[in-house]
Amino acid sequence: MAIKSNDPDDLPLKPGVYLLKDSEDRILYVGKAKSLKKRVKSYFRSDLDPKTSALMKQFNHLEYMVTDTEKEALILESNLIKKHMPRYNIRLKDDKRYPYIKVTNETFPRVLITRRVLDDGSYYYGPFPEATALKRLVKFLKALFKVRDCKKMDGPCLNYQIDLCNAPCDKKITEEDYKKLVENVSFFFEGKYDEIMEALKSEMNEAAQKHEYEKAAILRDQLNSVEDVLEKQKMEFTRSLDQDVVASASDKELACAVVFSVREGKIIGKDDFLMSGAENTSEEKIISAFLKQYYTGPRHVPAKIIIPKDVEDRKLIEEWLSEKREAPVTIEIPTEGVEYRLTQMVSKNAEIILNHQKEVKGALLDLKKYLGIPRIPKRIEAFDISNISGKMAVGSMVVFENGAPNKKFYRKYKIKTEGPDDYAMMREMLERRYTNLVDDKGPVPDLVLVDGGKGQLNVATDVFKTLDVHNIPVIGLAKEFEHVFIPQTPSPLILPRDSEALLLLQRIRDEAHRFAVNYHKNLRSKEFERSVLDEIHGVGNKRKIKLLKHFGDVSNLEKASVTDIAMVEGISNKLAIKIYQHFNESV
Repeated sequence: MAIKSNDPDDLPLKPGVYLLKDSEDRILYVGKAKSLKKRVKSYFRSDLDPKTSALMKQFNHLEYMVTDTEKEALILESNLIKKHMPRYNIRLKDDKRYPYIKVTNETFPRVLITRRVLDDGSYYYGPFPEATALKRLVKFLKALFKVRDCKKMDGPCLNYQIDLCNAPCDKKITEEDYKKLVENVSFFFEGKYDEIMEALKSEMNEAAQKHEYEKAAILRDQLNSVEDVLEKQKMEFTRSLDQDVVASASDKELACAVVFSVREGKIIGKDDFLMSGAENTSEEKIISAFLKQYYTGPRHVPAKIIIPKDVEDRKLIEEWLSEKREAPVTIEIPTEGVEYRLTQMVSKNAEIILNHQKEVKGALLDLKKYLGIPRIPKRIEAFDISNISGKMAVGSMVVFENGAPNKKFYRKYKIKTEGPDDYAMMREMLERRYTNLVDDKGPVPDLVLVDGGKGQLNVATDVFKTLDVHNIPVIGLAKEFEHVFIPQTPSPLILPRDSEALLLLQRIRDEAHRFAVNYHKNLRSKEFERSVLDEIHGVGNKRKIKLLKHFGDVSNLEKASVTDIAMVEGISNKLAIKIYQHFNESV
């Protein structure tokens, strides 16, 4: 329980945590101390640095909590900073831009991709820098080890029928055997590749000895696939390392911290974070604050953490992390060798990210100036339409925050408007999105971008007027000449071709286009596969599954001969001829 005070002389000479507050009881700063009285009295000196001086001008009163040890104070301080994000603390802005692997805490665990790390008993691996590659990897591992994908275990599904799942829901596999499969997935993300490779090789050799050559060939292909994935995903080092490497970069405006996760001698993940309240702060203080906040929660703690410079409370942090890991943890500052080269590489990454963030900030400031809008456009929502002559029309909304895509806010729209009328389709999509805004659902953008010229922009402004949406700037970006259209301005705005502001708008517009086109392609593909096979008399669900499993997709089936089709289990020669004729009747 916190105790209020206005006089530092009232504080005890014991370890604990103190909270400096303003007149409205808002927390300005959270700190820990070996001796509360001695530490807090230092804030009342006359020779304070500019940042502390600005803090004390707002100071009104304080609260403190006594702990038994300084280590307990460190843990409590980290939790309070993460919870309250005080203005004058160095704060890790953990926006989860990079994905993690989650092995769920269930009787029959699932393997998921998530951007939220929760203290829910699940195992988390990561972060991973490339989401697309990670999705392919997880899809491959699920297929390889036949891990379930369904949320509800309510009977064998399509994945079981096409041999992508062992159907624990129908007791086709025991809990013990299933967990061995999940353990293989965990081994992969823990960097224990040798165990997986040996298991596959052993199983392949056993199948070959039993003359199960088809099974052996499948295992051989799986083995090759694993080797290919490892070759593409990992960077090798000359000796085995199991550690996190941390470094930072900062200037008068921004600060950034970067972590490389090294397991079994391979870099398996990289993450970077902007640090608030760390401007004009030394690297030692940034890294100290980062370590205390980064490892608070369910993140994996490695045996060794490598940093470029020594930090305050290093021994204390080591003790805390050793307890958390339930094994010794050391924090080292190398001056030569592999670890030193790693710190240099991570520091370089931090500098690159910091420079990129400065460029993005500059682009956003330029955009505000060029467009004459009241706020820096930190959140930009962009819209596009994709259709073929009005058929199967879809729309997309992508969201960029601080110059980077935030895919958790992306939205797909199935357009109900009929006919090839792009204006009406855009109107429908904008009405659906911003009606929610009127109903206080969802965050408010600083800028709305529609793909198109004056016509599309007029639709957007009309929708905003109808919905009585005010104070949200909207612009159009025409692709042909990259002209920017602004409401109530007859001539387009022509930005310099090499300006960061224009490049940012183009990147956002192109992302909205990509997202819409991909959604349209997926719908077309599903529609094609669903309608074509369902039209063939005699091809029910079971035969359809066998055909798709054998040929992979409909396009391969289209190219197949009668003999090829008849080789599929359950397909007679007569039915094979009928299927062949269905695809070739117009030839």
